[in-house]
Amino acid sequence: MHLWERSRLIAAVSTLLLVGAAAPALADEVEQVVNGGFDSSTDPFWSTEGMPIALSDGRACVDVPGGTTNRWDAAIGQNDIDLVAGETYRFSFDASGTAGHVARAITGLAVSPYDTYFEQSPVLGDTQHYEYTFTASASTSQAQVAFQVGGSADPWRFCVDNVSLVGGVPPEVYVPDTGPRVRVNQVAYLPDGPKAATLVTETSTALPWTLNDKNGKILLKGKTSPYGVDASSGQNVQTIDFSRWTRSGTGLTITADGETSRPFDISRDAYRSLRADALKFYYTQRSGIEIRDDLRPGYGRAAGHVDVAPNQGDGNVPCQPGVCDYTLDVRGGWYDAGDHGKYVVNGGISVWELLSEYEQSHAVRGVSLNIPESGNRTPDILDEVRWELDFLLSMQAPNGMVHHKIHDQAWTGLPLLPSQDPQPRELHPVSTAATLNVAATAAQAARIYAKYDPAFAKRALAAAKKAYTAAKTNPIALAPESDGVGGGAYNDTKVSDEFYWAAAELFLTTGDKAYAKDVISSPEHTGDAFGPVAFDWASTAAAAKIDLALIPNKLPGLSSVKKQVVAGAEKYLAIQKAHAYGVAYAPANNVWDWGSASIVANNLVVIATAEKLTGRDRYRDGVLTGLDWLFGRNALNRSYVTGYGEVSAQNQHSRWYAAQLDPALPHPPVGSLAGGPNSSIQDPLAQEKLKGCVGQFCYIDDIQSWSTNELTINWNSALAWVSGYVAEIH
Repeated sequence: MHLWERSRLIAAVSTLLLVGAAAPALADEVEQVVNGGFDSSTDPFWSTEGMPIALSDGRACVDVPGGTTNRWDAAIGQNDIDLVAGETYRFSFDASGTAGHVARAITGLAVSPYDTYFEQSPVLGDTQHYEYTFTASASTSQAQVAFQVGGSADPWRFCVDNVSLVGGVPPEVYVPDTGPRVRVNQVAYLPDGPKAATLVTETSTALPWTLNDKNGKILLKGKTSPYGVDASSGQNVQTIDFSRWTRSGTGLTITADGETSRPFDISRDAYRSLRADALKFYYTQRSGIEIRDDLRPGYGRAAGHVDVAPNQGDGNVPCQPGVCDYTLDVRGGWYDAGDHGKYVVNGGISVWELLSEYEQSHAVRGVSLNIPESGNRTPDILDEVRWELDFLLSMQAPNGMVHHKIHDQAWTGLPLLPSQDPQPRELHPVSTAATLNVAATAAQAARIYAKYDPAFAKRALAAAKKAYTAAKTNPIALAPESDGVGGGAYNDTKVSDEFYWAAAELFLTTGDKAYAKDVISSPEHTGDAFGPVAFDWASTAAAAKIDLALIPNKLPGLSSVKKQVVAGAEKYLAIQKAHAYGVAYAPANNVWDWGSASIVANNLVVIATAEKLTGRDRYRDGVLTGLDWLFGRNALNRSYVTGYGEVSAQNQHSRWYAAQLDPALPHPPVGSLAGGPNSSIQDPLAQEKLKGCVGQFCYIDDIQSWSTNELTINWNSALAWVSGYVAEIH
């Protein structure tokens, strides 16, 4: 899930302060914890059964038993804490523990549904002072402070002292660390491609700049081009163009206005590894299968939702009450994002984009993804997509319509491995959008897999036709916006684009004139599909036009479709040319959308398609310039792709890539795309830290910021398509 997530997990988290004495209390500060210094007793603190609290040198200590599974299986805390919504609190304590163990420090609700308002998970050792601030998202007299210390196979010792929760403290002001004022693509520029950097400066006149090698030797000199104030960031900027340097190199930097950029390379091969990494992301997103540590070192985990306790499993899933009278086996597929839900419309656009990459890229067919199916004579990219396709087909109801989604009955907290999810699973109602997603992607799959698995291709085409007929003959069924408990709603009020997309894919696969007639008669056929957002799970007309334009076919008037795609690319190039950071994205009123990083990438897909249609290098150069923003030539001076660039996103919102909360868990895999700036900052942490943010600054690399920093299968499909295109530029 990512859009419209209704999470109750965290109010906000602040930066861990340096070890030392707490700041002096203000006059209006109020202590909420009783006997936090454990002067003569441990009352009113409690601990879980079998783990009594003992005083030791003025500290409260517990011997934590081994063999527990979850952090909350062993805990020490105090209830009956008062919290006031909107008030800022300072949570502090001194803690020690057996080296390397973790205590999850929380402030949350002491009664069902046990909402967590704040959490941090410090790695323990010798006694250290910890101090955080957060803003309460709810008012209650039934809160608690607690230290959850379970989840260890071995017994260990935990001690805590000076526990304090003080209300009425001034909130901390969040100031992002943007590093040097010279912003570059921190990964690489191509030798014969465009090369530009952005300088943030108060100066409005041209300034000298130098390109330096890894030893600081000057390779090239020039003058900046003043731009003025960039609306997307509020910064005064200038542009540095060093395209005339065409030699390869590593560890290069740009110096201007007394600042030196982060290092970067000039290389023709830099994006080949990203092409593979962006696709390898999907294996660790798989549901219903053990993730092998020998294939993904550090990411191995038990299979999730395969009817093994505590999972209630996906093998025999009922509908929500009153929705249907049958169950479906919907094991498999990809977890959509940072939660344990699986959504047909988001899976659909992801499958389409990856299969589109396959159809447009000969080289990707030979890329090894190191997955269990590798070596079976089917390209790895198709084996990986098949894992999701089988799930999508399993979501089809007996009447041909398709269930919109399947996920937990209620929201779960972070971190939580898929195999440890205890929530009941439910099928949600069928929707026209989901049905047409299956019609489109199954038809696409039928023509692609026929070479490798004719039986599957035949089954996919039958399902596609059945779904398309069902969508046309049943009343329009829309996913309700209110259905956002336990998973994202993915509501969409317009389905003419899905009808158009499904008809286009069925026509391209079958050549049937009836489908061609539906394509041509659709209002989407002559409409402009290329707005600020070219395509996503809710807007699929551009996907249809891209495939119609690129895949040989005999649709009457096909040239007009190709012209529409090229016109869309021209629109994005014009936006890019006018943008201080070279971004082919300009949302209305500078209100950046949820998942803006993927929007930028998908707009580049349109530009790349124009290059394939026309052969013109200006479109190729537009794609390369657009990539610069993703990899650090942006207001925050940060790459939005994990592991690519000197400073990259590391803490995307996820329940199992959760090293920020539990060091025993990994960070997201290399090649994971973060959501990116989102002006609506829907999650509580972003609302506290980013209030009043301008455009590009509406982002924070924190696991709790699900509205700016989630990862999703459809965002990585955009990254995979574009990186695959760039990897093949010669």
